[in-house]
Amino acid sequence: MPEFVLTVARFGFLVLLWIFVFTVVGVIRRDMFAGARSSRLVAAPRGIGAAPAPGRPARVKRGRAAHQLLVTGGALAGTRITLGETPITIGRAEDSTLVITDDYASARHARLVPRDGQWYIEDLGSTNGTYLDRAKVTGPTPVPLGVPIRIGRTSLELRP
Repeated sequence: MPEFVLTVARFGFLVLLWIFVFTVVGVIRRDMFAGARSSRLVAAPRGIGAAPAPGRPARVKRGRAAHQLLVTGGALAGTRITLGETPITIGRAEDSTLVITDDYASARHARLVPRDGQWYIEDLGSTNGTYLDRAKVTGPTPVPLGVPIRIGRTSLELRP
């Protein structure tokens, strides 16, 4: 009887080991391809021109447009990126516009997109989330000037 119990325990351990391996591979695969999956989402942001939803900051007053992205905290503090008409990708991936070496950032973590003279932040399916001020970003969200965007230990702001 003890040999039978030992054999069942060995098979059970083997099954648990394979479950662990498949889980790890799935997490790595999801992290690697998160940017490709979320880049297909091109839906217009909701609520443009309407009152901001609770927990979302108010829109920027017209006449003051963002021209720079400033890193205010983290390893790259002081870094400035001049904004144009192209989206800014943020993450650990080498092809990101702003490559951050933060343990809490995903390979393709977030994207800043210009729409109608306003910049919107989108989370690209990151593991730890993207925060605008203290609210977690769940969809394309307008970013007012001077309001901090937090990705892990890195903080960013739009400046005129």
